[in-house]
Formats: sequence, structure tokens, C-alpha cells
Amino acid sequence: MSDSTTTLPWLVIRQDDNGNRYRVGRYATRAEAQQIADSLDDRGHKQLYWVERLGQV
Repeated sequence: MSDSTTTLPWLVIRQDDNGNRYRVGRYATRAEAQQIADSLDDRGHKQLYWVERLGQV
């Protein structure tokens, strides 16, 4: 496991209206990742944002 995997285990994932998924960013805490996901979601676009912990897919 790389050092960045250990220190940035929280991912923000975006799914567009065609079902394509993309990693938006990696974060140290779940709270930080959730804050980013919420701020992106508040923009009102059709994309869906959520938080996942690396390795829990």
C-alpha cells in the first residue's frame, strides 16, 4: 500500500447522467470528503456525488 493510500483514503465519486463514474478527489477524512461532495451536489447539476473509503467498493 502506498503512502498516499494510507493518508488519503476517502474518495469523492461523481456519476453523470449516463452512468459514467469518475474520481473527483481523495481526502484525509470522511468529513472533508463529505463537505466537498455536498458543495458539489449543491450546485444543482444532474450529477450524483458520494463518498467512499478506498478499498470498500
